[in-house]
Amino acid sequence: MVCVAAPLAGQATDSLSAARRVVAAVALAAKEYRVGVPGPPGQVTSAAEVDEARQFIEQARFDVPFLPRAARAAADSGLGRLVALFAAAAAADSVERVANDVADRIARTAGGAIVPLPTRPPSPARGAQVYREQCANCHGDQGRGDGPKAPTVKGPPPADLTDPAAMSRLSLVDIYRKVTIGVAGTAMPQFEESLPDSDRWAVAAYAATLQFGGSATAGVFTTVRHQLDSAVAARSDRMVFAAYLTFEQVETDLRARNAGLTSRLEDEFARLQARAAAGAAAAELEALHRALLADLERAERTVSDKGSGANLLAQSLLLLVREGFEAILIVGALMTFLGKAGAADRRHEVARGAWLAVAASAATAVVIELLFHVTPGQREALEGFTMLVAVAVLFYVSYWVLSKIEADRWNAFLKSKMQGALSSESGLALASVAFLAVYREGVETILFYKALLSSAGGGEVGAVVGGIALGAAVLVILYVAINRYGMRLPMKAFFGVTGALLYYMAFVFAGQGVKDLQEAGLVGLTVLEGWPRWPQLGIYPTVQSLALQGVLVVLLVFGLAWSRLRRSPPRA
Repeated sequence: MVCVAAPLAGQATDSLSAARRVVAAVALAAKEYRVGVPGPPGQVTSAAEVDEARQFIEQARFDVPFLPRAARAAADSGLGRLVALFAAAAAADSVERVANDVADRIARTAGGAIVPLPTRPPSPARGAQVYREQCANCHGDQGRGDGPKAPTVKGPPPADLTDPAAMSRLSLVDIYRKVTIGVAGTAMPQFEESLPDSDRWAVAAYAATLQFGGSATAGVFTTVRHQLDSAVAARSDRMVFAAYLTFEQVETDLRARNAGLTSRLEDEFARLQARAAAGAAAAELEALHRALLADLERAERTVSDKGSGANLLAQSLLLLVREGFEAILIVGALMTFLGKAGAADRRHEVARGAWLAVAASAATAVVIELLFHVTPGQREALEGFTMLVAVAVLFYVSYWVLSKIEADRWNAFLKSKMQGALSSESGLALASVAFLAVYREGVETILFYKALLSSAGGGEVGAVVGGIALGAAVLVILYVAINRYGMRLPMKAFFGVTGALLYYMAFVFAGQGVKDLQEAGLVGLTVLEGWPRWPQLGIYPTVQSLALQGVLVVLLVFGLAWSRLRRSPPRA
C-alpha cells in the first residue's frame, strides 16, 4: 500500500521533481549508511549515520504519492525494504543494491533526466558568491562550520566542509543533491525552489573545493584527482563521470588557452570511463589514470600558473643591482688603479671597452630574442633549455660569490684583475680586459633576464621591466655615492644576500625549466600525488622537476660545508 502524505514546504509537486528528490534521498541514504556500517552486518560504528540514512528514507516517502503512477508501488516497497535493512544493521552492499534498484525503477518511468546535469559548467566564482550569500552564516566563511548562526542551530551542528574524511566520500552530484533536498534531521534546508539549478551546481562545486583550501581553481583540480583515484580503485565508470563533471568547471577557461589539451583530456576521460564500464584490468585502468593525471597537471599549469608581480619585481631589481654593481666594481677598480699608477690619461681606454661591452650585450639580447621568434614551434623547448643553462650559471655564480664573502678574498680578486689589465702597455689590451669583464656580466644578465621573463609569462612582463628601471636607478645612485662621496658598502653582507638570491632563482628556474621541457615533450611527466605544488617557487609535483631541485639542495649543502671547512683555521 502506497503511503499518502503532503509534500514538504516549498517543494515542487510535479512527478519529475519528485522522482529526482526520491532518487537523491535514496542515494544519499545508502552513502550515509555505509559510513555507519562499513564492515560486517550487525557492526554499527556510527549510529548517528544510520539514523541520518533512515531520516533520508522517511523524507523520500513524502514524495512517493507524486511519483509517476507506474513507479509508486515499487518505490514504496523499496523504501520499506531499506528501512528494514537499516533496522537489521544489514551489510552496506545489500543496502546499496536495493537503493540502486529503487533508483533504476524510478528512472525508467520518470520521463526525464534524474540528475539534471548543468547545461553550462558550474562557475567557481558564482559558487563562491552563492556560498557567501546562502551558506556562510552557518558553515562559516572558510567552511569550517563556525558561522555566526552555528551556535544557535538546533540539532547537529553545521557540517565542517573542510574535513577531508567527510567530504572525500561525497561526489559533486552528492553535494548537489544535498543542496537541492537538504539534509534530513539537520538544520540544512532544501534550496530546490529558492535557488536556480545553475546556482545549486555552482555552490556545490565550490563547497567541494573547501576541503583543499587555496583558490577555487586549485581546489577543482585537487577534487578531480581525488575522484579519479577513487574511481580507479573502485573501477567505477560512474565515479569517472563524476570526476569529469568536476573538471568541467575549468574546462571553458582551459579551452580558451589550449584547445588541443582540452580535447585530449576529454578523450582520456571518455576512454577511462568506457574501459571501467567494460571491466578492464586494473593495470590498464592505472595506465589510463597516469596519462590523465599527467595532462591534468599540464592543464592546471595552463590555467593557474601566474607569477607574483611583487616577487618578480624584487628579483628583477636585485638581479640588475647585483650584476651591475659587480661590473661597476671591476671598472672602478681599474680606473682607481690607473690613477694610482700615474696613468690616469688611459682611463678613456677602460671606459671605451666597458661601453663596447654594453653595446655588445644589447646586440646579444636582440639576437637571442630573434632566435626565439624565428623558431616559435620550439619556443617552449628553447625556454626550457635557457632556464636550465641559467640554473647552472646561477648556481655557479651564487657559490662563487659565497666563496668570496670574506673581504680579503674579494680584494685579492680585484687586485688580480687590475694587475692583469696593466700587464701590457697596449691600449687595446686594457680595453679588452674591461670589455670582457663587463660583457661577461652582460651575458649573464641577459641569460638571467630571459629566464625570468620566460617564468613570468605575458601578464607579468611589466613587473620585470619595472625592476630593471628601479635597478638602473639604484646603480646610478650607488655609482655617484661611491665615486663622488666615497661611500663604502658592506661587501660581505651585500654578496651574501645577493648570492642567496641567485641560488633561490636557480632553484625556481630548475623547476620551471623542467616544466617547459615537459610541455615541449622532451622530458617525461610523472605526477607525484599528494606532493605540494607552489609554482611561485618552481615546485611542481613531478618526479623530474623535484629530482633536479633535490640535486641543487644537495650541492648547496655540500658547497656550504666545503666553504666552511676551507675557512676553518688549521689545527696545531
